[in-house]
Amino acid sequence: MRATSTSGSALSSDRRTRALRAFALSLAIVGLPRVARAQGIVSGQISLVERQRAEPSDLRSAVVYLEPIGKIVRTASTRPELTETSIAMTDREFVPHVRVVQAGGSVTFPNRDPFSHNVFSNAEAGPFDLGLYRRGSSRTAHFPRPGIYPVYCNIHSRMVSFVVAVPEANVATVASDGRFAIPDVPAGTYRLVAWHERAGARVVHELTVPPTGLAGQRIVLDARAYVSGPHLNKFGLPYAATRVDRY
Repeated sequence: MRATSTSGSALSSDRRTRALRAFALSLAIVGLPRVARAQGIVSGQISLVERQRAEPSDLRSAVVYLEPIGKIVRTASTRPELTETSIAMTDREFVPHVRVVQAGGSVTFPNRDPFSHNVFSNAEAGPFDLGLYRRGSSRTAHFPRPGIYPVYCNIHSRMVSFVVAVPEANVATVASDGRFAIPDVPAGTYRLVAWHERAGARVVHELTVPPTGLAGQRIVLDARAYVSGPHLNKFGLPYAATRVDRY
């Protein structure tokens, strides 16, 4: 009578057990949440070169932001204030003077004056005309593309503001001394863009941001050619020369 060996079947069973364990481990790894990529801070200082004896500009109205070059792996934007924001009209002024919004976002213009306003922009990136409306009312403009949108009132020629529509949420708040910091920047290659209404054209620097961030960026804007002058109304004509406001 032949003896029956169990060594082969035991080895086969052990292999199946190891294979099942490996398969279960792979499923567990797939099911784990992905670890977010490291995000750093891009910081530096902006300065404005002006004509001699010119009144110093407010650097807090400068805008510094990043334009990604190529594909950037990022998390979703956590800055809802760049999607929906506002500029109030009070005492015949736009407040604040400069507002930043992400392209595709909107800005509401509440009228807090006891007379009417007509907000408009003839910007090439997306002109709009909100029409005439009175105190207590608000109307909203949308900014579909990145760009600089000068905003005026068709009734009051001295009312001027700017909406800067940026392509991504990587934008800085500039301090009065020109320091800026852009938080939560994923590693990658970018254009660092700086704008101020007195400097004319944007200043652009290309840089590569490591996972740990990038400090010490220096940006110089040239405002020596700036000359304050009148703008045209929404019809492309000079404002009527009147001593009192019509509304």
